[in-house]
Amino acid sequence: QVELVESGGGLVQAGASLRLSCAVSGRTFSTFAMGWFRQVPGKEREVVIVISATGGATHYADPVKGRFILSRNYDADVKNVIHLQMTNLEPDDTAVYYCAAKRITKYSANVAYTEAHEYDYWGQGTQVTVSS
Repeated sequence: QVELVESGGGLVQAGASLRLSCAVSGRTFSTFAMGWFRQVPGKEREVVIVISATGGATHYADPVKGRFILSRNYDADVKNVIHLQMTNLEPDDTAVYYCAAKRITKYSANVAYTEAHEYDYWGQGTQVTVSS
C-alpha cells in the first residue's frame, strides 16, 4: 500500500515563505515521478511543479516560476521525498496543495507528467493561505 505523507502549509502574509514536504511510504523500493498540484474551490486541480523519477525533467507552472523551487533527494532511503520551497507568496497562491506520485516504467523514467489524471497516488492535501 502506497501512501503519501505531506507536511507544511499554513497561514502566512503576502511575501512570506513556506516549505511543503511529501514522502512516499510503503512501496519505497520503486521510484516515482512526483509533483505538487493545487486546487481552489470551484476550479480544477492544477499543476504547480512536477519532476520525473530520474530528476532529469521538471515542469514549473508559469505563475510560480522564479518563486517556487522543487527539490528531491536521490539517496536510497529518501529518494521518494520531495520538498516545495515557496517564496514571495501571493494571495493567488492560496489553495489546497496536493502531493502526487506516479508509477513509472523504464521508458517513462525521465518524463515529468503535468496532468493530474496521470498520477496514481495522492496525499491528503495541505492548506496554504496567503493573506494580503
